[in-house]
Amino acid sequence: MRIALAILILAIFGAPAGATETDLAAPGTETKRLVIESSTDLSIFAPIVAAFQKLRPDIAVTYRELTTNELNGHVARACNGGTFVADLVVSSSIDQQLKLVNDGCALRMDGEVGAALPDWAKWRNELFGFTFEPAVMVYNRAFFASREVPQSRFDLIDILREGDTFRGRIGTYDIETSGVGYLFAFEDAVQASTWGRLVESLGRNDMQLFCCTADILDRVADGRLLVGYNVLGSYALERIASDKRLGVIVPSDYTLIMARAGFISRNARQTALARDFLVFLLSEQGRKILASKSQLLSPNGGSEELAKLVGLDSRSEQALRPIPLTPALLVGLDSRKRRIFLRQWRAALQK
Repeated sequence: MRIALAILILAIFGAPAGATETDLAAPGTETKRLVIESSTDLSIFAPIVAAFQKLRPDIAVTYRELTTNELNGHVARACNGGTFVADLVVSSSIDQQLKLVNDGCALRMDGEVGAALPDWAKWRNELFGFTFEPAVMVYNRAFFASREVPQSRFDLIDILREGDTFRGRIGTYDIETSGVGYLFAFEDAVQASTWGRLVESLGRNDMQLFCCTADILDRVADGRLLVGYNVLGSYALERIASDKRLGVIVPSDYTLIMARAGFISRNARQTALARDFLVFLLSEQGRKILASKSQLLSPNGGSEELAKLVGLDSRSEQALRPIPLTPALLVGLDSRKRRIFLRQWRAALQK
């Protein structure tokens, strides 16, 4: 009955077909309901919701999980139409998030919200980054047990010259369907002179494309893939804690850092409640829960914590490059630039 009801609710409110909606009941007597629309797996976000509900046992939470592109389209349509879809919107596709905010889809919060965040992790008191997530490479430990593990993009380009060893056995996001995949790829093109050579090398090796991080990690773990490129580090770090078949590389030439970001919808029904949840998310307690349960490090001190987790030296730590929440992120979303970039991507990969 609950599944049927969820399907009916999604149909009524026009959520994308791929959306998954979960009702997290209030521990006590329900007085209010917070609706969160998010690209983050519920398994990762559930501990922070549970901790908030422990403080506020009268609060029920509806958690709607979508892919980044689905979420962006759904929220944009609701914003343009002046209709409600969620109180709080959370996504790893921070360029899309910034565009939604820039288009007037968010409420401005008072200066106390996010005051402790570094400048690169917030924008206009409307968009707030609450994680510190590296774009990493993952590899199959069994395969690399007898060979040197690539530590940089230069190393990766070198090993991809090894005949057919890696043909069809390296994977990354499909940047046409994955918002965070597109973000990382576009930032790579901006950041590094290696981008053109790398994509050509990946194309010659018949790189495989995936929508989601779990698909890449599963295949690298069981050996169907040998390397995963530009994978969200939070998911990878959580996975290697229990799966020793996987290894993680924080590239030494540079490592992009993304802050998963959230905003309160302009059409929120529970504005004050959404603000309270956001404040809790950004609090010291919230940061500790995310870091301990899901390896979602905080923008506050994230570089030091990452260095401890993966054993970075000072040089590698200096190579961490946060992607700031600024209007510069909008460049890659320009329709003409996006078409050109995707055309070049397809040509290089021969897709």
